[in-house]
Amino acid sequence: MKPKIIKVYNKNNEYQHIQVLKRNRKKRSKFNEFFVEGAKSITYAVQNNWKILSFIYCTETELSLWAKNILNNSTAEKHIELSAQLMTDLSDKDEDVSEILAIVSIPENNLERIKLYDNPLIVIFDRPSNHGNLGTLIRSCEALNVDGLIITGHAVDLYDVKTIRASLGTFFSIPIIRLDSHKEVSNWLEKIKEEYNNFQIIGSTSQTETSIEKADFSRPTALLIGNETKGLSFKYKEMCDALVKIPMYGEITSFNVSCAASIMLYEIDRQRRGA
Repeated sequence: MKPKIIKVYNKNNEYQHIQVLKRNRKKRSKFNEFFVEGAKSITYAVQNNWKILSFIYCTETELSLWAKNILNNSTAEKHIELSAQLMTDLSDKDEDVSEILAIVSIPENNLERIKLYDNPLIVIFDRPSNHGNLGTLIRSCEALNVDGLIITGHAVDLYDVKTIRASLGTFFSIPIIRLDSHKEVSNWLEKIKEEYNNFQIIGSTSQTETSIEKADFSRPTALLIGNETKGLSFKYKEMCDALVKIPMYGEITSFNVSCAASIMLYEIDRQRRGA
């Protein structure tokens, strides 16, 4: 079925719905939809079979071959044609306004979306408070063979445009699940331990004497990452089989959380490739 084409020339209800999805976390949650901008993000979303509800574009300018291919092969429910000014108003780009915007369906928040194979690697990020850090960690997870990312507690919105932009589109390539607390994580990890006898839970903290290279990451692993300011919570530390840190040689006492997580994921991948 071809998408329904809707022409919008003023800030009517259709336009306001798009705008509110971009700006308002509560509305994204209510409608179960989110706003996406950027060629990389839209390409990743299409390639990974996310449910695209609407493509938004302007017919007053010549579209690139990439944009035409996206629209010609679209399975979206609607194509929304905006005036050039409305398109500019929606875009975050001051120059070179995006050719296409998209409204995408938020997938089910179900741990079964994380598919585990012979040697799983899972990352849990507790209470991330910065969109850039979360987006950067998503990029590292996608690059370094993480099977799934879990976010817990009171955190920045996973579906905020700033998070998606910081991920450079890799957001759409890895299962990411949001959970309210450590309790749900604990119950799920206990089930995984029953399936994988050598499964381990490793926490990241500067408050330990064990350096990261001492841990055996060739085993199935869950890596726990704490909040940027408060670090790993007591409840999460209790869940861990071991706590590790990155050795540091300057006067600084800690890395940026996304940098630290990326270093740890590289060490995990290094050990696994060596094994």
